[in-house]
Amino acid sequence: MSRTTEPVVVIVPGLRDHVEEHWQTLLANRLTEAGRAVRTVPPLTQDQLSRGARVAALDTVVKEIAGPVVLVAHSAGVITAVHWSERHAGQVRGALLVTPPDFEKPLPEGYPTPEVLDENGWTPVPRAPLPFPSIVAASSNDPLGTVERITELARNWGGRLVELGEVGHLNPASGHGPWPRAEELLRELEQS
Repeated sequence: MSRTTEPVVVIVPGLRDHVEEHWQTLLANRLTEAGRAVRTVPPLTQDQLSRGARVAALDTVVKEIAGPVVLVAHSAGVITAVHWSERHAGQVRGALLVTPPDFEKPLPEGYPTPEVLDENGWTPVPRAPLPFPSIVAASSNDPLGTVERITELARNWGGRLVELGEVGHLNPASGHGPWPRAEELLRELEQS
C-alpha cells in the first residue's frame, strides 16, 4: 500500500448518529467539497444500541474501500472503533478518537445505564494498544467521561492525548458545531 495514497476518511458517529450541525457532519462536508473521499457509517435502522451491529456497520463501510483509511470517531463511535480494531485494522493508517465516553461508569440522565450498555456488548471497553496510530481528544468538562479516565484510555490504546479544554462533549448540545482543529489533527495522523 503506497503511503502517497490519500486515505479515505471514515466518519464513525456516536449513538445519536447523524446531526447536521455536528462537527463530524460539517467536517465530512468540508472534506468532500475539497475533493477528499469521505464515507460515513450509516445510522442503524434496528438494534440501534447494539455494539455488535455498530461494529458490523463500520466493518461493512471499511470493506468497501480498496485503499487506506483514517477513522474519525466521536463519543460511542470511539468505542465502536476500538471494539472493531480488535479483529480488523489492516488498512487503517490512524484514528482521531474524540471525547470517548466512559461506558463503565454511570452516565448522566437520558443516556443508557451501565447495565444496558453491558447487555448490548459495550463493556468491558477494550484496553489493548490499538494496531494503528491514534490521537485521543479529551475535554476537561465532558459530562460523559472525566479527563483522568480518558487519559487512562489513551495511554492503554497507545494514543497521543490532546486536551481540548472545557468543550463539554464537543457536540451541538454543548454549544459546538464546526471544529476546525479536527482537520489539523487529521493532517497530523496522515503524516505519521
